[in-house]
Amino acid sequence: MSPRNILKDQQMRKERIEHILDSALQTMAKRGIDSTNIKDIAKEAKLSVGNIYTYFTSKDEIFSEVLLRGQTMYGRTIALLADLDIDPREKLFEIGKGWLSNESNWAFTIMLQSIRTNQAVSTEIKQAATQRFTDNLEPLAEIFRQGQNAGGIIQGDARQLAFYFVSLIQGLTLQLAPGYEIQVDIDPEKIVRLFMIPEKEGSTSDLFKKNNDLSYINKKMFDR
Repeated sequence: MSPRNILKDQQMRKERIEHILDSALQTMAKRGIDSTNIKDIAKEAKLSVGNIYTYFTSKDEIFSEVLLRGQTMYGRTIALLADLDIDPREKLFEIGKGWLSNESNWAFTIMLQSIRTNQAVSTEIKQAATQRFTDNLEPLAEIFRQGQNAGGIIQGDARQLAFYFVSLIQGLTLQLAPGYEIQVDIDPEKIVRLFMIPEKEGSTSDLFKKNNDLSYINKKMFDR
């Protein structure tokens, strides 16, 4: 087989795996972990059960890979934002906006919380997901430290504030299940202002209106 064909086959395999993971995420969000099986995932992916087993050995392996992919990409996104030379409050705004605008995040959040609390899921998968969640707090905490040092973010344990922030965002994300959305506007700016030092009137009125195009970072926060 020529090098070109090998690369083509590798790319096709990668795309097929990603398609299966995307389908598993949507299926689990609709049916729940316990009610989802390989046949359900295959149906969502429009593949045969045999095709699924070509790439994965079990449902648990699929769910583990979905979590690994999503949590890894989220962590990289936050780390990239932490390194940018812009106002830390804008970074928090972009995180909130990017997370809440991603149509897949409600499903991922449901899956993450379900796996961590489901007795049928292996301890290894639970521990790995919990550890990645904990590790991903650090780059977010760094953004809070930057904001505290600049005088724009309230004082307190930065890691604790990061935990509050991401928990608030995830909780709101759960309200975005397609067809069952709560009819209340979710404003990322107002979320960030909960963590900001009370301002003098109008002093930050244009803070979140700057033309910082960060879509290249957060438009696919959970994509591969």
